[in-house]
Amino acid sequence: MSMIKVENLKKTFGQLEVLKDISFEVNKGDVIAVIGSSGSGKSTMLRCLIDLEKVSGGSIAIDGEYLVKDGIYSHSAKMKQLTSRMGLVFQSFHLFPHLTVRDNLMLAPRLTQKLPKQENEERCQYYLSKVGLEDKMDVYPGVLSGGQKQRVAIARALMLNPEILLFDEPTSALDPELTGEVLATMKQLADEKMTMIVVTHEMGFAREAANKVMFMDGGKILEAGTPEQIFTTPTFDRTRDFLNSILK
Repeated sequence: MSMIKVENLKKTFGQLEVLKDISFEVNKGDVIAVIGSSGSGKSTMLRCLIDLEKVSGGSIAIDGEYLVKDGIYSHSAKMKQLTSRMGLVFQSFHLFPHLTVRDNLMLAPRLTQKLPKQENEERCQYYLSKVGLEDKMDVYPGVLSGGQKQRVAIARALMLNPEILLFDEPTSALDPELTGEVLATMKQLADEKMTMIVVTHEMGFAREAANKVMFMDGGKILEAGTPEQIFTTPTFDRTRDFLNSILK
């Protein structure tokens, strides 16, 4: 059974049709890179999966349980249970500037999972160590580089032990020299078989770390396949033109 199954997903903002009949499946351990031009609907699709945007039609199922079916949402308790199985890493970090790194990480488990303080501390230490920032536990986000902030944001997403991680262009706000450290952390997660959907402009990551690539254009998934298929022998001229422009 698919971890995520999306069928005929639609999203409109007024008269603007942003997502048009989107369908795909995510299996356990998949690393799916979602590529395409700005405005093609990539981030909106990701936000629909975790219920930060309401869909206008279609279905989203998590392990066979429907978050939304034919445009009708499940009851709030069910939705909360399903979305809690996913974590989202934003492009602009969204760390609380008035809280230390430690407190940023420990806040959600304390509030949503009622995690005991010692266990919360241990989990915090573990995930900061995982992203190479254990020594930054007691500093405030303002003193961190952009790459360090994004790695803290990844650690924070992991604190709730999600089964699926969603990344919304996690390196787009970073200087090129800081991008590598974040991508290295993401590749490590991919190697550990974390199920991931990554909206990205980093074609190297898509080619090396993903096992599936989806190319979106005009609110649709124009084509999907292995990195080799998409990067070497794309079916559509539009995909070929996009790759030629971004890989120059």
